[in-house]
Order: sequence, then structure tokens, then C-alpha cells
Amino acid sequence: MNKNIEIKFGSVIYDKINAVRMSPSERLVAINAMRDADAIVDAILWLTHKVEQLGALLFLKPGIKHN
Repeated sequence: MNKNIEIKFGSVIYDKINAVRMSPSERLVAINAMRDADAIVDAILWLTHKVEQLGALLFLKPGIKHN
């Protein structure tokens, strides 16, 4: 297996995938599914951060003083 994948997902998840009895092709599918899930989570977090930035830009105008 690729060491970069092991480092990215952490040894706990990698160890659990290795502990399950499956063929090498099934193991590769499982690792690819974990990689895809990680990419989806990263995209959702990025989008959430951008929405927060947009909300701050639209609703918190710097020139308005609140008394």
C-alpha cells in the first residue's frame, strides 16, 4: 500500500481496513472510498468557510457604528 495514504488517513483507519478479511482489490476499493469521503468532507468544510466569509462581508459592514 501507498505510505502517503496511510499517513493521510492515520494509522487507526488504515489498521482497521487491513484487519478486515478481504481481497486486495476490495481493500483498494475501501481505501479509495475513504479517500473520496475525505475529499467530500474537505469540500463541504471549504464551502462552509466561504459562506461564513460571505455572510461576514455582507452583514458586518465596517463603516457602520452601533451605539
